[in-house]
Amino acid sequence: MNMNRPLDRRTFLRTSGVVLALPLLESMHPALARAAETAPRRMVNVCNTLGLYPEAWRPNPAGADYELTEYQALLQEHRHHYTLFSGLSHEEQSGRQPHNSEITWLSAARGPGRDGFKSTISMDQAVANHLGYVTRFPSVVLGTARRQSQSYTSSGVMVPAETSPAGLFSKMFLQGDPEDIEREARSLASGGSILDRLKSETASIQRRVRATDQRKLDDYYEAVRTAEQELTEAGSWLRKPKPGVDEAPPPDIPSRADLIGRIDLMFRLIPLILETDSSRVVSLMIHDHGVVPLVEGVTADHHSQDEAKIAQLKKIETGIVESFGGLLTKLRERSDVGGSLLDSTTVLFGSNLGNANSHEPKHLPILVAGGGYRHGRHILHGGEHDAPLSNLFVTLQQSMGMQTDSFGQSTGSLTWS
Repeated sequence: MNMNRPLDRRTFLRTSGVVLALPLLESMHPALARAAETAPRRMVNVCNTLGLYPEAWRPNPAGADYELTEYQALLQEHRHHYTLFSGLSHEEQSGRQPHNSEITWLSAARGPGRDGFKSTISMDQAVANHLGYVTRFPSVVLGTARRQSQSYTSSGVMVPAETSPAGLFSKMFLQGDPEDIEREARSLASGGSILDRLKSETASIQRRVRATDQRKLDDYYEAVRTAEQELTEAGSWLRKPKPGVDEAPPPDIPSRADLIGRIDLMFRLIPLILETDSSRVVSLMIHDHGVVPLVEGVTADHHSQDEAKIAQLKKIETGIVESFGGLLTKLRERSDVGGSLLDSTTVLFGSNLGNANSHEPKHLPILVAGGGYRHGRHILHGGEHDAPLSNLFVTLQQSMGMQTDSFGQSTGSLTWS
């Protein structure tokens, strides 16, 4: 192989007709090597639709010296990598049903669920439209339970969520004939790895890249192996058929109640999506109603919030926040041109409900991590009325290169230092 010839931007590893994507490397194009400071800008949006218990989440006071609450303590190692926001919301989010606000968290459309309602474009899809097909998938929309999502096109059509981690892995990273993929599935079920059949390819790639890229490839290969192992242990892999638009996909985790398990699998795959540059916009909707989550010590429905069940509610939400902390850890550990993957990725985390017990879509819990912002503070908007959450969305869109000064219900942009 010619060691002086740069790798193609779309280099893949191939075996038996199955193709595995590679992460974005400095060695793939001279321009990347010359401009190490220009990592692609990325966005991840995560909404926990059943809220976060306010007393365990909401920090005090404003500023850099806010006291860690019960949930913030779970994210302590990342404190200087995220910013907390209080006093933000969308107006007119109470619909016909108490949970209608969950479909408009990313769009700020008014009156969800009411007669004649039609959504406007969501923030993630606006960014995806701006970026276009610079990646194989302009956006990736995920869900933990249903095809329902918070992502809407410019014509107000909901983008169906992918709920199968195994299907997501196959769609993002593998290509090949059904017979080839089935053969890989049989091998994986017996403890094998796609990487085992790519040894000659991986060795030749390693000889052609820089030392920094070699370390990045090692981390990527390890992450692929971990994903294979976890998905196989969950009892599913590539042989699961891809569902049609009108059909619910088969669950990868047999128990719908294993909410934390579903979240963990998605959070393990998101960094792979970003570092392979398969997509630069990913949105995940955490959505489980009417089921008792499979969490030790929990015997009540997730949404039960009477005083006797608050402790159980916090056990569930502790698992969700810890899982989110794991995502931040993975993004910080993965290298990117000029820094970590978190440095080039803006991560929005929060909920459409400020008080899930009363279904109040005000005073929303909002966190923004990474993205090159200066972090470590609690930004509090005081006053009788909340400030528009859309103002923050304008800022996030601008950070993704959009030349815009408005979105949804915005009155401007939201800046902090």
